[in-house]
Amino acid sequence: MHFVVCLKQVPDTSEVRIDPKTNTLMREGVPSIINPYDAHALEEALALRDKTGGKVTVLSMGPPQAVDSLRKAISLGADEAILLSDRAFAGSDTLATSYILAQALEKIKAEQGLDLVLCGKQAIDGDTAQVGPGIARRLNLPQLTYVIKVDWIKDGEIQLHRKLEDGREVAKAKLPALLTVEKELNEIRYASFPNMLRAARYEPLVWGADKFELDAAEMGLKGSPTSVSRIFAPPGRTGGEQIMAVDDPGSAAISLVEKLFQQNIIMVHPMARGGRD
Repeated sequence: MHFVVCLKQVPDTSEVRIDPKTNTLMREGVPSIINPYDAHALEEALALRDKTGGKVTVLSMGPPQAVDSLRKAISLGADEAILLSDRAFAGSDTLATSYILAQALEKIKAEQGLDLVLCGKQAIDGDTAQVGPGIARRLNLPQLTYVIKVDWIKDGEIQLHRKLEDGREVAKAKLPALLTVEKELNEIRYASFPNMLRAARYEPLVWGADKFELDAAEMGLKGSPTSVSRIFAPPGRTGGEQIMAVDDPGSAAISLVEKLFQQNIIMVHPMARGGRD
């Protein structure tokens, strides 16, 4: 079995800064982490490999410094890591990103085989949840989103549980397939000392645009029909008025009702006054 995890390095959300001129995230000098949802996708791939055998490959698209997150994935137990890095990829939106990742997955499939692609539900720096489904559509793979539990993989099929707005769904699909996962799927393991030593020396494969067939019109800014016109932090909100009810709850309740009346948040229905205004 060959499990491939699509992983993104993202800025630590507590340290996000925005360039006011370009309306883009400022990544230089900002601590980066593995996208949390992707970390759970990696954990599930490792757990499935431990049960069924095979290997786990981590695939990421980003600048050269994304190697740090790939080494982190190796320290957690991934077998191989590939970084897609090229100036031609810069500016790619979710559509162009899914195109580049899908082409890389096609190359991996041709060279090593491919059974299951795992992605996080979304990236915390964009929150679009579009790249995973975009890859599945381009590769014509069954896509199973919002996965919260995997029951089994056997006989070329997978059975799992999906989280829906109004409940849960048990689904089954033929392999190869693509999953996007929720954080509640599993608990992330700690890195072992031998894997940490391996990660410290590990050099991921780096694929540029010349390593596989890509259409320049489908990637980068040319292949991105969407762009960010403006990005900004929401204005701070002041605290609301507090009505303390420690010593006299009844008086506090009366004061609250009066204020709600004054702001027309609640009104007396005419029938409550005997039908008279």
